[in-house]
Amino acid sequence: MFLAERWIQVSEKVLEELKRLEETEKKDRLELVRSMRILLGVLERSLLGWKQWVNNPDMMSKFSQEDLEKMNKKLSEFTRTFIEYDLEATKLGTERGLKARKKAKKKKERPEIYVA
Repeated sequence: MFLAERWIQVSEKVLEELKRLEETEKKDRLELVRSMRILLGVLERSLLGWKQWVNNPDMMSKFSQEDLEKMNKKLSEFTRTFIEYDLEATKLGTERGLKARKKAKKKKERPEIYVA
């Protein structure tokens, strides 16, 4: 079996698993974090595969100009959407983090003591 055929088989199984993961109802916070870890791991696996292909001139020479344009367009759209969401999530995390720090500062009423 060729490496690409194995990749396809594994990817099809991964898609089935992702579907089951998405269909799981009433996830608690821990299950949501677990789900995100799995999703990001799958995405990382795919990105590594893409990088291997793109960095292999022999592999990329098999594709036509039209194929490459289509891939480039799709990856550009996907990347832009992902980075836009990354920015949104990072801003939310920053807001949550800042609120947590402000609360911690309010609780701190005693002056700091330095011992030499």
